[in-house]
Amino acid sequence: MEFRKLGRTDVQVSAICLGTMTWGRQNTQAEGHAQMDYALERGVTFWDTAEMYAIPPKADTYGTTETIIGNWLANRGGRDRLVIATKAIGRAPGSFQWVRDGKARLDRDNLVRAVEDSLRRLQTDYIDLYQLHWPDRSAPRFGSRWKLADDGDATPIDETLRALDDLVRSGKIRHVGLSNETPWGAMTFLKASDELGLTRVVSIQNAYNLLNRTFEDGLAEVAVREQCGLLAYSPLGAGTLTGKYLDGAVPPGTRRAIDERKSRYATVNSDAATRAYVDIAKRHGLDPAQMALAFVNRQPFVTSNIIGATSMAQLKTNIDAAEIKLSDAVLEEIETVHSRLPNPCL
Repeated sequence: MEFRKLGRTDVQVSAICLGTMTWGRQNTQAEGHAQMDYALERGVTFWDTAEMYAIPPKADTYGTTETIIGNWLANRGGRDRLVIATKAIGRAPGSFQWVRDGKARLDRDNLVRAVEDSLRRLQTDYIDLYQLHWPDRSAPRFGSRWKLADDGDATPIDETLRALDDLVRSGKIRHVGLSNETPWGAMTFLKASDELGLTRVVSIQNAYNLLNRTFEDGLAEVAVREQCGLLAYSPLGAGTLTGKYLDGAVPPGTRRAIDERKSRYATVNSDAATRAYVDIAKRHGLDPAQMALAFVNRQPFVTSNIIGATSMAQLKTNIDAAEIKLSDAVLEEIETVHSRLPNPCL
């Protein structure tokens, strides 16, 4: 397993990160523990979760994934073998009423409470990477476009950063990351860190895959020049790039089968682009999922690729993709499809 530096820190993280959001909904605790055992055997020592998980989010599954991980840690031990990342949600007017009485924000009180709750569920004394799941301010996320809106009681970025800095100084979290962030947001956090002498953001966790390469448009330069690399989530477009959802198919037990929300990858041109990418893989003797993952793995702005699986077979396939190097011919064909059908999903 390849390891890469996390931001400007001395922390080395595996180039493959174990995603966990299905544990507690699509996967049982026993299945989640089996995935953790296998991932660790394969050298995947970087694991990502969130207070909001399992997904799709529900009141009765809130925090379940962290609890499953915590139970594994309590049973297996060896906390120092792992780099564990989790996240706190930002402001979401009218949504998630079960999180801190419906008043979740990225302010000091909320962050302190969220960290304490995550530490308790994870059964650990510290969190290696604490991420802001999405901004407090109005910003595009989860496939939406930005619209000018009243930020209402959104927490100022410097206030959020000061609270996080105090949590780092206390030893409860070690490093800070962003998620679902924009170039403006990332640079504002980085500038505030430098000007105020506060903890520096070390990563940006955004969607990045063959169907959504918008990270390249502005954030890739930020990631490289500021040494604040991408933790790429949804590298298979929520499973879309395997081809299993082509022509409206919704296989039982899949994410689309249990999530009543419309998938951000179910768009007008997603089938055409997916079909083209699957065809490239098959003509070159590649597994479509592994080709899609290998494309993400090779990008110079990617620190780690967050894979998720609901079966051990999927997990093995996804981890094996770390060994695949795409030929120039495959890469050229991928770029041809991207030029013809650029970013069909946001």
